[in-house]
Amino acid sequence: QVQLAESGGGLVQAGGSLRLSCAASGRTFSSYAMGWFRQAPGKEREFVARISWSGGVTYYADSVKGRFTIARDNAKNTVYLQMNSLKPEDTAVYYCAADPLVGGRTRISDFGSWGQGTQVTVSS
Repeated sequence: QVQLAESGGGLVQAGGSLRLSCAASGRTFSSYAMGWFRQAPGKEREFVARISWSGGVTYYADSVKGRFTIARDNAKNTVYLQMNSLKPEDTAVYYCAADPLVGGRTRISDFGSWGQGTQVTVSS
């Protein structure tokens, strides 16, 4: 398994931007597809974005398409989530996760390793 640690969360005004980072330990990071999920208070955890091991294929939830961008740097064992045009409804704890298999898998159960999460709060 890979160990994951998110950073970059914080408080931002609506319309602003944040970039989340997820640092991974272990030499096999480049063999994992990576994903971002989020969980708002009182709601279930939901899929946000996914990137293939090579970085060449990405998937997004409809709610963030066109505003968020997922990217990875395998040399730095890091995956990023650039969030632009933030809305109050984007407020949540954001988690990164690793999936050892390929494909457009977006279910929580598809991801075997999780970080501890980072809080993002968007004020109106």
